[in-house]
Amino acid sequence: QVQLVESGGGLVQPGGSLRLSCAASGSIFSINAMNWYRQAPGKERELVARITSGGSTNYADSVKGRFTISRDNANNSMYLQMNSLKPEDTAVYYCNFQIPIRKYATFDYWGQGTQVTVSS
Repeated sequence: QVQLVESGGGLVQPGGSLRLSCAASGSIFSINAMNWYRQAPGKERELVARITSGGSTNYADSVKGRFTISRDNANNSMYLQMNSLKPEDTAVYYCNFQIPIRKYATFDYWGQGTQVTVSS
């Protein structure tokens, strides 16, 4: 059974920084794309950043230049460095790993979510 555990959320002032981590445990041979999503109160969950198995990255326009996604394949882990945080970044952040379960098929695993609050 694969489990994803997140850490690193908290309360930070505008302009501050946080680093989120997500680590997977269980029987894992490989991980395709890794993603960070977030969901603010009253809003739909949105994709914040994505990193492929080859290391290519994509970001939501709202976080480009401020957030950096990275991965550590040896430890089945992913990170999100968040700088210059704004109040509108306040949300619950979820990690998502797309893990192959058989040829041409993957399964989405999710973390439990970690709260990020940006407020003075």
